[in-house]
Amino acid sequence: MVHTRPSRADVGTRRRGRCASSTGYAGGCLTWAAVVRRLATESPDEPTGPPAQGFGTPDPLAPATLPAGTAGTTRAVLRSLRPRQWIKNLLVFVAPAAAGKLGHAGTDGHAIAAFAIFSAVASGMYLVNDVLDAEADRHHPEKRHRPMAAGLIGVSQALTMGSVLVAGGVVGAWFAGGWRLTVLMALYVAISSAYSIWVKNIAVVELASVASGFVLRAVAGGIATHVPLSDWFLAVTSFVAMFIVTGKRFAEYRNLGEGREAHRRVLRDYTPTFLQSTLTLTATGAVTAYCLWAFDRTGLASQTSHHPLWTQLTVVPFAISVLHVLRVLDAGGGAAPEELALRDRWLHVFGAVWLLFFLIGIYA
Repeated sequence: MVHTRPSRADVGTRRRGRCASSTGYAGGCLTWAAVVRRLATESPDEPTGPPAQGFGTPDPLAPATLPAGTAGTTRAVLRSLRPRQWIKNLLVFVAPAAAGKLGHAGTDGHAIAAFAIFSAVASGMYLVNDVLDAEADRHHPEKRHRPMAAGLIGVSQALTMGSVLVAGGVVGAWFAGGWRLTVLMALYVAISSAYSIWVKNIAVVELASVASGFVLRAVAGGIATHVPLSDWFLAVTSFVAMFIVTGKRFAEYRNLGEGREAHRRVLRDYTPTFLQSTLTLTATGAVTAYCLWAFDRTGLASQTSHHPLWTQLTVVPFAISVLHVLRVLDAGGGAAPEELALRDRWLHVFGAVWLLFFLIGIYA
């Protein structure tokens, strides 16, 4: 028998046949040389297959994500407590400060305790509210990043943490301020719960419900430090609170556009004209009430001894601050009051001037 050397074409045909028969891959086998050539022509940072749906154009409503693991979970939990919102709890220091009692060890300790109690209870209620509003928050350009809306923490985890914080805060209120502070904290929990479940969908009433949280914080400071509250102090706090909440709703109404109802259903019951009128009314009431508190002998003026002019001068930076916030709202800002308070440099300047006059008038 004469053996002939197979041609290259015959060898290639046999190899393709073996590859097809052994792997069932109709396109033939992929040699190591082919693998090397393929890897050399592809970027490791790009997908080798067809792009996923929406690749390169992220969905503006897609939830944010954090790295998995203990560190990511811890950051998600801390964010869900909303520590930036704790700036509201500084209101517990206003009553003792206006009474000239800050600086005493006992008063300072009770005020700090009230701050910690309100921070714990408020954070607990935020967790509960986030569970109820998770679906609506996913339609908000910023709130969709909240851990609950983004799916970074579970419902049971959020409810457990919220319950522990609320219960711990109410118990702490008993030791820090007796039954009066305990009742006030229970009232705050009741109002916040009613808001989350039902009241948030009732126009105007929901504004008063949110504003009551600011008033209760100021009252808690007076109860915890045993400082009597004047009528004008309560009037100023109430009008300022309504002004802040209305400004937030006005900014949401303008910024969210046609999708505003998907995020906050009550916005469909408001009109720009109504919200602007309410802003004007509450701003006027806040400035008027503050003037009466600063000048009336039963208000802030009763705490000054030799320098009543300085406390009266606090009216100027207060009124300018209100006008500045109105300008910011008219320009489309102010949807997050806590961010405005933390980042607006002009508000910091006006606040520093107000604080200087206030400290000279009360403590000089």
